[in-house]
Amino acid sequence: MSVAETANHQSGLRSARNQRNAAFGVLAGQSLITLTGSIVRVTGSGLGCDTWPNCHPGSLVPVQGAAPWIQQLIEFGNRTLTFVLVALTVWLLVAVYKAGRRSYIKKLAWLQLIGVFVQAVIGGISVHMDLKWYAVALHFLPSVFLVFFAALTCVRVMEPDNGVDRREYPRTIQYLALGTAAALALVLATGTMVTGAGPHAGDANDGMKGRLEVDIEWMAHIHAGTMYLFLGLIVGLLAAIFATKTTSEVARKIAVGLVVVCVLQALVGIIQVNLHVPNWTVPIHVFLSSVVTAFTGFVYAHGTSRVPATSDHAATGTDSVTNATPFLTPER
Repeated sequence: MSVAETANHQSGLRSARNQRNAAFGVLAGQSLITLTGSIVRVTGSGLGCDTWPNCHPGSLVPVQGAAPWIQQLIEFGNRTLTFVLVALTVWLLVAVYKAGRRSYIKKLAWLQLIGVFVQAVIGGISVHMDLKWYAVALHFLPSVFLVFFAALTCVRVMEPDNGVDRREYPRTIQYLALGTAAALALVLATGTMVTGAGPHAGDANDGMKGRLEVDIEWMAHIHAGTMYLFLGLIVGLLAAIFATKTTSEVARKIAVGLVVVCVLQALVGIIQVNLHVPNWTVPIHVFLSSVVTAFTGFVYAHGTSRVPATSDHAATGTDSVTNATPFLTPER
């Protein structure tokens, strides 16, 4: 290998590493903001900053005496994390554009950046609506949607642009994975309704004002039912993946990890019901929902992979990609 080829190779490896780090940074940031949002809720700090985009009328930052200082600190800290997410998504965008990645990966990066701004606006609307339960729910659900696609991005940036798509397991298993993702959406939606009917309003002074007026135990049973459906589909997906000889070892490990985190999440939910939703359980439950979503995204993404084109792949009849930009795949 010549000096120039060695330099190009090293440059490609650095670019691949940079894109991978940016993608996983976005995934971590999207998951973290769901955690800080849950801390806002259980501490009743949702109106620690009582307007938006300012923290208080006429002030972008907290104002002494406008609200308890700890509530202002928690809510303002959660808002500040949005700027961290913007920086992470811009990093990802710059990395994939600099590497000349295919349009699909660029669209995934744009989705993250646009999603952060949309989330900020929804959060502002929820503040102006005095944290009505449905406004808060609509603020949470897009976050886990972005977590799912951030996980998908993490997988796709580590694949070559020039290559062919190879099916890692049969189409029926992919449909099962998609059905699992749909079941997860039901779990998350009913989970926001349990929270809406529960004791954590997000504002310590409002009590049950603006809450979902249904019996919380009844709502919790519905939520548990969707969780059992999701868990059943996961177990079926795991069995199907292990029964398929073409499935990669990575996909199998991720599927096992999904089952583990789902069972852990269910146990936390059971503890919540039996202990009447103590504060400390809520951030754990919410953060685990992001972890479950990320693993679901990983499992779905590993249904197909893109590998360098060879005569063997061409013989299988898979469609090749005409994108002329090469990419060095990092070690998995």
